[in-house]
Amino acid sequence: MTVDEELTLLEESVRRLKIEYDVYFGGGAKKPPADTEWRVQSLVKKYSDGHKMNFAQRFKYNSIVQKFSLYNALWQQKLKIKEEGYRRPQDAKLGIAGMRIDQEHAAAAALESKGETQEEKAFRTSCSDVTADHDNVERLFNAMMAAKKKAGEASGNATFDSFKAFVQKKTDQIRKDYGCHAVEYSVEMENGQVKLKAKAKI
Repeated sequence: MTVDEELTLLEESVRRLKIEYDVYFGGGAKKPPADTEWRVQSLVKKYSDGHKMNFAQRFKYNSIVQKFSLYNALWQQKLKIKEEGYRRPQDAKLGIAGMRIDQEHAAAAALESKGETQEEKAFRTSCSDVTADHDNVERLFNAMMAAKKKAGEASGNATFDSFKAFVQKKTDQIRKDYGCHAVEYSVEMENGQVKLKAKAKI
C-alpha cells in the first residue's frame, strides 16, 4: 500500500472511529471501539517521523493527526466521566456523584458563588450558522468590546459587520477542518490582553 493510500485509510479510520465513539457514548454499543482506535494509533505511529512523506503528504498527515488529537482528548474526558459514573461533565468537577438532583443543583450553585466572579468568567457562546445565530454573534461582539473597554484596550475601527464576517469565515473554516457541528467562541483575558478564542464543539 502506498503512502497516499495509507493516509487515506488513516483519514477514513479517524472518521469511522468518531462514528463508533458517538455510538458508544450514545448507548448503542457496550464497549469503546478499541480495535479501530488501535488501527488509527498504529498508522499515526508508523508515519510519525515523517521521513517517508513529501511535503503535501506531511501536511495531510499533520491535519489528520491534529483532528484525531482533538477528538481523542474529548473521548478520554468522556470515558473518564462514564467510568466514574457521573452523569454530566460538571459532576466530575463538583465531585457530587450519587447525590440527589436537588442536592446537585445546590452544590453547583454553591460552587459558582464561591468560584470566580461574573466579571472574571470568560464569555462563551456557540455558533454553527452566523445568520441563524445572529443574536449569539452580537452578544459575542458586545462582550469583546466591553472586555476591551474594561482592559483599556483600543477597539480601533471594529464594527459589528466586520466582526460578523470574521466569525463566519472562522466558523466555516473550523467546521470544515474538524467536521464539527458548531464552534465555541470565548472572550478571555490572557496576559492582560483580550483574546477571542475559537474551538471545535463536537
